[in-house]
Amino acid sequence: MKRVIAFIMMLLCMALLAACGTNAAAETEAPAEKSVAAASVPTAVPMETPAQPAEATETEQPASDVGVFDLERGVVLLNSGYEMPVLGIGCFQLSQEQAEYSVYWALRDGYRLIDTARIYGNEEGVGRGIQKAIDEGFVTREEIFVTTKMWTSDFDKGAEAIEASLDRLGLDYIDLMILHHSQPRNDVQAYQAMEQAVAEGKLRSIGLSNYYEPEDFDRLVDATTIRPAILQNETHPYHQSVEMKEHIAQVGTVLESWFPLGGRGNTQVLFSDETVSSIAAAHDKTPAQILLRWHLQAGNIAIPGSSNEEHIAENYDIFDFELTEEEMARMTALDKNERFADY
Repeated sequence: MKRVIAFIMMLLCMALLAACGTNAAAETEAPAEKSVAAASVPTAVPMETPAQPAEATETEQPASDVGVFDLERGVVLLNSGYEMPVLGIGCFQLSQEQAEYSVYWALRDGYRLIDTARIYGNEEGVGRGIQKAIDEGFVTREEIFVTTKMWTSDFDKGAEAIEASLDRLGLDYIDLMILHHSQPRNDVQAYQAMEQAVAEGKLRSIGLSNYYEPEDFDRLVDATTIRPAILQNETHPYHQSVEMKEHIAQVGTVLESWFPLGGRGNTQVLFSDETVSSIAAAHDKTPAQILLRWHLQAGNIAIPGSSNEEHIAENYDIFDFELTEEEMARMTALDKNERFADY
């Protein structure tokens, strides 16, 4: 009997050992099964995304929003991740004193975009106007979008040119710096200096001005890393920049118009155009207001310049009406592909 009991006990032990071995094998293989399952999930390919602004929220803007004008808020989202006002004050041909007052009046009246350039010789005045508006509580620095431009003679010393503009403006950073003209000899070098300044936090967005051929634009884009946020060219109803606008949109670059009213000496040509004047009469607006509203609805940032306090206020008063589709079509039909300037 003892032998029978011992035999039964031995069989029970063997069964228990076999069960333990099976469980151990199952635990050992479980991670392997998880690994196989994980490997079958497609791995996302990293995408090239623009650097986000320091104050940006965690919610990323869809790529489809880049370049879309929000006229209720008066801004457009740039491919750099920053929002830019779509209507600003230009400072071309203004003295230091004129620039100071024009910028101050503009910020007081609601403008948030300021456009100047090293070659204009008024960056110091612009800086004083900004500081005066801040000191009087009309605006904060974070609410202002400041643009300046690097002149061609500074392209060989881009880093120094950027520092000099910062000093003259009295700012810690510049919202947008633009190369003032195409110059194949060394504009890539200058643009790369601006790219480095973006990495250092001195510039937030960078762009180009006076690049009128797709091939010239592509030459620089293909040789650099950061895509231009803005292309600033002469644009108005007689020269609507259709080809360049469509071309640069492929890389998320937005068109900005200098001479949006035709420029000094040419404004009356556009103001007296029968189409412009008749649409102005229909809306009880001035020809200048019709031209600027057309720019915004057409997707052009506009920076009309003025040293006249009343005209500055008038130019900003364009957010309380809208051109109809028929009126926009009439304005589009004015295109002659003719520039007023030769530079």
